[in-house]
Amino acid sequence: MRYSTEVFLVKEIARGLRLVAFDFDGVFTDDMVYILENGEEAVRCFRGDGIGLQKLARLGIETVIISTEMNPVVSARARKLNLPCLQGVVDKRAALEKYSQDLGIALSAVAFVGNDVNDLAVLRGVGFPIAVKNAHPELIRLAMYQTKCSGGRGAVREVCELIEKTLEPGGVEVYVEP
Repeated sequence: MRYSTEVFLVKEIARGLRLVAFDFDGVFTDDMVYILENGEEAVRCFRGDGIGLQKLARLGIETVIISTEMNPVVSARARKLNLPCLQGVVDKRAALEKYSQDLGIALSAVAFVGNDVNDLAVLRGVGFPIAVKNAHPELIRLAMYQTKCSGGRGAVREVCELIEKTLEPGGVEVYVEP
């Protein structure tokens, strides 16, 4: 799915959203990893993302993390945020197709937030492809919306608030030009 130079009204897209899926590393995190002396990994996340995710929950929009990583930090953060989490995923698009199908949601009613080339296939398949500010250039070209915040620095919350603001009665109209 490639978007021309048409201008899209996010409000129209947001009205049909029923699921927002997120990559983890580079979206919830700043894409950096700390290696502790015992070999364990630690990452840095933006605390304000939790409030944004609560806003989506109040709107009745499902959320999920889909990660190629099989790392305890991913599942720990998902538990803290009360988010479903699919880990060790080789094919994110296939995993998202199955997950959304199990919920009875068409991919056209799904937004996906990604940051790197392993997110390309899934971005091509959803109704609202989103790239974080510091995403790989190939993702930025495919995205319908690019966040102003970088991954791990408020990008998740920005996406949640964008959707919330566009769905509020009398909400803002956000135009994006891919």
